[in-house]
Amino acid sequence: MDFEKIETEVKIHVQKWVGEAQLLIQRTSPAQLYVAVAVVVFTMLLLILIKLFKRKTSNTIVLTGLSGSGKTILFYQLRDGSSHLGTVTSMEPNEGTFVLHSETTKKGKIKPVHIVDVPGHSRLRAKLDEFLPQAAGVVFVVDAVEFLPNCRAASEYLYEVLTAASVVKRKIPLLILCNKVDKVTAHTKDFIRKQLEKEIDKLRTSRTAVSEADVTDEYTLGTPGEAFAFSQCHNKVVIGEASGLTGEISQLEDFIRNLVKP
Repeated sequence: MDFEKIETEVKIHVQKWVGEAQLLIQRTSPAQLYVAVAVVVFTMLLLILIKLFKRKTSNTIVLTGLSGSGKTILFYQLRDGSSHLGTVTSMEPNEGTFVLHSETTKKGKIKPVHIVDVPGHSRLRAKLDEFLPQAAGVVFVVDAVEFLPNCRAASEYLYEVLTAASVVKRKIPLLILCNKVDKVTAHTKDFIRKQLEKEIDKLRTSRTAVSEADVTDEYTLGTPGEAFAFSQCHNKVVIGEASGLTGEISQLEDFIRNLVKP
């Protein structure tokens, strides 16, 4: 009996609320209703766009380059401020999300960076494809001391990175980082840039067919009829210097923080 009484009271209140809502709608002009609906729809769309934008914002930076170029030492410098006592060869990706070591003493909330060090061995480079789609930026590390003997191999690998579908379509910024510049025999970044451009110019003319898995038919590297230059790339390509052993990595950190805002 009590349940029937409660049910009756609920029906009465619902009918009263429906009546009040109908009365309010009748008193409201069509123009006001249209404005109210438009405001609701706009607000919903704005919230959806904000949510999608946040979801697409990446904090991943990929370190890659030939084996022995010093990628892993740079990874440790970014994370710990230490070179971990010299050369380290990676056979698996080093991956971590952390606040850059140089920023650990700063006050306030600082956005951590997801750093991935991809092995440079030719048999392990396929792992790069796993991380490029989510990358905010790519750092291609070059050994500035042993550059000339490895110039051809470095150019071929860099060509593959620059023509990767994710890099081309998403215009992922790329830093060519000349490492080990603390050594007296290190080549300058301008010399390295010019040599890489010359080698890539040869590569693009010799490769008449490119796998669709790497780059779509509508994209080509450089400007037809002109000597190749990094300024012709669809994505932004810059060149910098670093020394993993001494910890001089300010240009690397600047590149990262330009893409992953603190």
